[in-house]
Amino acid sequence: MPDMDAALENQKRNIGGRTGRPFEDWVTLARSSGLTQHGALVAWLKTEHGFGHGDANLVALTARKPDDSPADADPLDAIYAGPKASLRPFHDLVIATAQAFGDVELAPKQTYVSLRRAKQFGMVGPASGGRLEIGFNLKGVEPAGRLEPTTGMCTHRVRLSGEAEFDDEVRGWLREAYERA
Repeated sequence: MPDMDAALENQKRNIGGRTGRPFEDWVTLARSSGLTQHGALVAWLKTEHGFGHGDANLVALTARKPDDSPADADPLDAIYAGPKASLRPFHDLVIATAQAFGDVELAPKQTYVSLRRAKQFGMVGPASGGRLEIGFNLKGVEPAGRLEPTTGMCTHRVRLSGEAEFDDEVRGWLREAYERA
C-alpha cells in the first residue's frame, strides 16, 4: 500500500530527526539490547531513550523481524493474512479517510494499526466474524447504538461488516477523535 509505505518511511525519517540517530541504528541497538519481547523493547526505548510509543513500537517490530524477512515487508500483510485478506481494501478506505483529515501517523502493531496525531486517536484492524473494528478515543462521549464502550488504548469501538456500514456517523466519530488528539 503506497500510503502505508510512505507513512512508514516518513516515521523512520522523523525518528532520525528527533533522536539524531538513523532509524537503522536504533534497530541495530534494539537487536543488541538482549531484550527479546516486544513489550520489553518498547518499554526500554521509551524509558531509556525517551521514545514516544509509536516510534518505539516501530523500532521494536522491525528489530524483532527475522533477518531473512525483507526490510520493506508490509506489516499489514501479516495483519491481513489468510481469511482476513478480504478486509484489507476496507482497512485501506478507513486509513485514507483518516489521512484526509490531516497529518496522521500510522503505527502498525501486531494485530491492528494505531492512528496517531499528537497522541493516539484511533485504531483499525480485523475483528472476529469477518468484521473490521475501528476504535476511537472519545472520552466523555456516551456509547449508544453501534458505538460500544471498550477498554485499552481506545474508549469506544465499532465493528463493521462491510464498507456500506462505514457511513457518515462512523466517519464523524473518526473525525471527532482526530480533532481531539
